[in-house]
Amino acid sequence: MRKWWTVAAIACLLLVSVARCVSKKEPGTSATQTELKGTITVVGSTALQPLIEEAAKRFMAKHPGVQITVQGGGSGTGLSQVSQGACDIGASDIFAEEKSGIDASALKDHKICVQAFAVVVNPDVKGVDNLTKKQIQDIFTGKITNWKEVGGPDLKIAVINRPQGSGTRATFIKRVMDGKEPTKGVAESDSSGAIHKMVSETPGAISYLGVGYLDSKVKALKIDGAAPTEKDISEGKYPFWSYGHLYTKGEPKPVVKAFIDYILSSEFQQGPVKEMHYFPITSMKVEYKP
Repeated sequence: MRKWWTVAAIACLLLVSVARCVSKKEPGTSATQTELKGTITVVGSTALQPLIEEAAKRFMAKHPGVQITVQGGGSGTGLSQVSQGACDIGASDIFAEEKSGIDASALKDHKICVQAFAVVVNPDVKGVDNLTKKQIQDIFTGKITNWKEVGGPDLKIAVINRPQGSGTRATFIKRVMDGKEPTKGVAESDSSGAIHKMVSETPGAISYLGVGYLDSKVKALKIDGAAPTEKDISEGKYPFWSYGHLYTKGEPKPVVKAFIDYILSSEFQQGPVKEMHYFPITSMKVEYKP
């Protein structure tokens, strides 16, 4: 009888120990999730950068064993570096097929969102809230040089552009300029933050930005009466938008796949994607092809 009680006591102690271990585990997490480890480097689109940085912050909080580094540099840089194996993910505003010198067949495309862009001006450009595509083309090719020519003040237009290799520039040329190359302008930058600052501080300035960068310091213009909204884009009225792509060289390694899967999850698509003024990848009724 004494032996039986000793065995029972040991069994109880073991059950208590197991219960304590289980209770420390967070609800809804698996061993695979808690043990996820590795490093991920993302390079490319500055228009997508704020969204990827937010995803990285949230993903690392869920998986402390993962370290994610997010860098800008432009879509062209992202596509080149992922093609060369210099980074794990190339973030791009354009299809890889649209970038010369890139073997798109070696890359796997993960579309993560729809992003709208806006033509923006300095707030001192009073009286101009809408431009036609033709007017925008004439401004960016240097045919229209003063805001009074399109109903605005007697103020010289200061075009601020993006350099070659910029995915936002490529989208602008294709979707708004109808293939026409813009003039160099007074300045150029591939940093969305720098473009925002220059437009907000330069009298008469005009450029273009992802809608996530819009605030009271710059004024967004309608194009042919349509705005950069989910409704106008999905109905085919607003032209200036693109998919947000994450490219990997072939199939991603497990930790990279887990990160991309998190970005595509309902939690992130219906949360930060919408909150940061991007649109969930499943919401678009129109399709954009390279």
